[in-house]
Amino acid sequence: MEKLLSKDLLGIKDLTVEEMNLIFETADKFKEVLQRPIKKVPSLRHMTIANVFFENSTRTKLSFELAQKRLSADIINFSSSLSSIKKGESLLDTINNILVMKVDMIVMRHPDPGAPHFISKNIKASVINAGDGTHEHPTQALLDSYTIKERLGNIKNKKIAIIGDILHSRVAISNIYALQKLGAKVMICGPSTLIPKHISSLNVLIENNVENALRWCNVANVLRIQLERQGSNKFPSLREYSQYFGINKKLLDKIDRDIIIMHPGPINRGVEISSDIADSNNSLILEQVENGVAIRMAVMYLLSLNKLQ
Repeated sequence: MEKLLSKDLLGIKDLTVEEMNLIFETADKFKEVLQRPIKKVPSLRHMTIANVFFENSTRTKLSFELAQKRLSADIINFSSSLSSIKKGESLLDTINNILVMKVDMIVMRHPDPGAPHFISKNIKASVINAGDGTHEHPTQALLDSYTIKERLGNIKNKKIAIIGDILHSRVAISNIYALQKLGAKVMICGPSTLIPKHISSLNVLIENNVENALRWCNVANVLRIQLERQGSNKFPSLREYSQYFGINKKLLDKIDRDIIIMHPGPINRGVEISSDIADSNNSLILEQVENGVAIRMAVMYLLSLNKLQ
């Protein structure tokens, strides 16, 4: 396989294992580029890419923008707070007004699940989903899987625990799809109030005791408590959440074996994870950030191949 089957990347659910491995192999090559003194290639100098973010984002937006610059693309950054959407313009009209400026690809984050899918059906440009509501965040899952593969050699039969706010997390859903396709065993862990009712239909193990989850897993991917998405309190307090579900040195010392720690960020230090664990040798948090640029370079490059046909 030499290119992705679709013009878009909307979710992990739509990718084949072959496509995921192609993205990883391409990311390997771009990671080599990022180690050079001149960290730039002309691969997308013919492309104009619009970053269209209807939700606040720091890491994802910066990662995509840096990946685009490393590939020599022309970039348009769109902020919804300054847009005509505030004046009543429809989402599709806003996107079409961007496209008429000869944009080839759109990286889109939107608070409504399915918004990138709707746009992709109505435009010819490629669409990359940078997060749609609590639905999916495909490039985060790809970089997480890539980081695990890089550390452990492969993912098949590895045990991955996703711990924290599963209910409000698009990262969790995309990770479940990606890890299972690659042959991993997946457990989710958190308070019962933060676990979706029908999550068992995804064939994952469910655990409410964080110590049990850590004793089971090779890798713990710890998720942020998303207070901004919670309409009502799902647990008594952050202090109590930290006491029962926080990952700290005392807990890991009790288990007394090496567990890889990951976190998609931003970290609430002292809530879901303590600083000494986030900054430990077992933590791959900074590797995730570094790999995010290479994975996003790979995705955009591979999608661009469809445009050249």
